[in-house]
Amino acid sequence: MIGAVIVKHVLNNQDALDRAFHALADPTRRTILERLAREPVSVGALAKPLAMSLPAVMQHLSVLEAAGLVRSEKSGRVRMCRVEPEALSRAERWINDRRTEWEHRLDRLGAYLSTLTDEGEPHG
Repeated sequence: MIGAVIVKHVLNNQDALDRAFHALADPTRRTILERLAREPVSVGALAKPLAMSLPAVMQHLSVLEAAGLVRSEKSGRVRMCRVEPEALSRAERWINDRRTEWEHRLDRLGAYLSTLTDEGEPHG
């Protein structure tokens, strides 16, 4: 049973990561995140500088919320949005893990190529 729980946990994390990268793939959503990284903002204030309708902005926010990148709360008639840093941290950790993996691979390749060069030189 523990194996099934671990697999489910890994799959759930992968799903969350997929949703985060899907959300980050859109330039409008990245613009919204950049704005929210400075401070929490109302939906109306988010929509103002964007060249799109309020319902379109709401759709983008819905994708960001489904990915866990943004949270919103209604206070009276105003919906305030803020960034969820942990979801961004998960994506960042994934990218950094891949980078570290490839750096190690490139280091091993460089070491291997050095041995080939050393073996090819005449000893004298």
